[in-house]
Amino acid sequence: MRIWAIADLHLSFAMPKPMDVFGERWRDHPQRVAAAWRDRVAEDDVVLIAGDNSWALKLPEALVDLRWIAELPGHKVLTKGNHDYWWDSARKRRAELPPRMMLIEADAIECGDWVLCGTRAWLTPGHPSFSYETDERIYNRELGRLERALAAAQRISGGAKPIGVLLHYPPFYPDGKPTEFAKMISAAGASFCVYGHLHRRADWNLAVQGPRDGVRYHLTSCDFLQFVPSLIVDEHGHVADRSFGG
Repeated sequence: MRIWAIADLHLSFAMPKPMDVFGERWRDHPQRVAAAWRDRVAEDDVVLIAGDNSWALKLPEALVDLRWIAELPGHKVLTKGNHDYWWDSARKRRAELPPRMMLIEADAIECGDWVLCGTRAWLTPGHPSFSYETDERIYNRELGRLERALAAAQRISGGAKPIGVLLHYPPFYPDGKPTEFAKMISAAGASFCVYGHLHRRADWNLAVQGPRDGVRYHLTSCDFLQFVPSLIVDEHGHVADRSFGG
């Protein structure tokens, strides 16, 4: 079993919202993702999708996108992004998912030799875009969710299985300093963390990747990856140093 990752699919099959309005590189991106995915991912592999899965506002529309993902090879593990408005509660939605698809939010699951956990995360105090009026409540809630996710992962692991973390927001400030999210991930002894959300080349150049405080970080925004899933853990259980793209 290998573990792959890709984030920010931004699918919209039920109510089309072409992504090439955000740049020519997005033209026909679902077809390009699917082709690369089928070429690389085996049926017994796991693919992590770190948020912004669908533009849909309601689950019925999102299910069109989720079924498209489900038809691709591998077991899928999803966490929430800031545009996943259809995702009101992971607990409520799990029973309605297509086969071989799992949602994680403030909790953890056992997946082969690994334990996977995660949450959306959020902007953090000190970030240039952070507003105490609009962001502080969400930030504190997401910190609590990550704390619960990591605690669940440690209980499931019992020290016997390595832990991987999915976030949507990057757990570092633009200058590379760790946020409280990164500090919690490191303190929990996680092996890797995948994240997305970043779509500008200037942000990609500043994004933290590779080993940091015992954790290997991977930026997996699909446009950064040129719409190709990135190998995170190989068949021998070795974690890649970083993702490449851009």
